[in-house]
Amino acid sequence: QVQVLESGGGLVQAGGSLRLSCAASGRPFYIMGWFRQAPGTEREFVAAIIWSGSSTLYSDSVKGRFSISKGNAKNTVYLQMNSLKPEDTAVYYCAADSVPKPLRTFATMPNSINDWGQGTQVTVSS
Repeated sequence: QVQVLESGGGLVQAGGSLRLSCAASGRPFYIMGWFRQAPGTEREFVAAIIWSGSSTLYSDSVKGRFSISKGNAKNTVYLQMNSLKPEDTAVYYCAADSVPKPLRTFATMPNSINDWGQGTQVTVSS
């Protein structure tokens, strides 16, 4: 049974930091990453990492502020979010893909990703 579990969301003031965690299990995954969705908007790519080689990709809106990394446990990733802004407020979803593909394909074709977490709320107050 495949499971994708996120944790670490919460309420933080603008300029603050949060770290999200994601643990996936049930099959080997090639890419893991994060998307987010604010009310009334479409799901947006945030960051992703290739598990075996550690290559990463970030959206322009978070580049330089967010960092994705692998945990010591297999299929565990973290999203360190610094210098948070009110516009970062959203539900953040962890996505895990077992199919080898370019990072940019993972980022631009979320409907092709099979395994998703339930989401964790991040709220940044001004």
